[in-house]
Amino acid sequence: MDEISEEDQLDRQLREAAPYLDDDGFTARVLHQLPASGGTRRSFRGAILLATALLASALAYVASDGGRFLFVAMARLAALPTLWFFVVVLGTGILVMTVGAVAAIVKASELQS
Repeated sequence: MDEISEEDQLDRQLREAAPYLDDDGFTARVLHQLPASGGTRRSFRGAILLATALLASALAYVASDGGRFLFVAMARLAALPTLWFFVVVLGTGILVMTVGAVAAIVKASELQS
């Protein structure tokens, strides 16, 4: 928390120390001549990404024989002894929990710095 207030104080001091340079409206003229931002371009890009993801998913489903490998994997899991099934489920839960905890720690350290 002290680091954040120190950064704010340093930022404030730097802003106050910078003298204003009169540019006779040059900055305003340059900004006025810049092209408008493309808001529709982002939505179009999102639509392309979504369509590509859906197409790739459909191709993967067809290439995997209609998702048959999922049914085979479920049948193999169902055929496991109960103890092994418990171990697989417990290991998967621990793995997911560990990845989530690492992601939360990384995000917290990014927010602090």
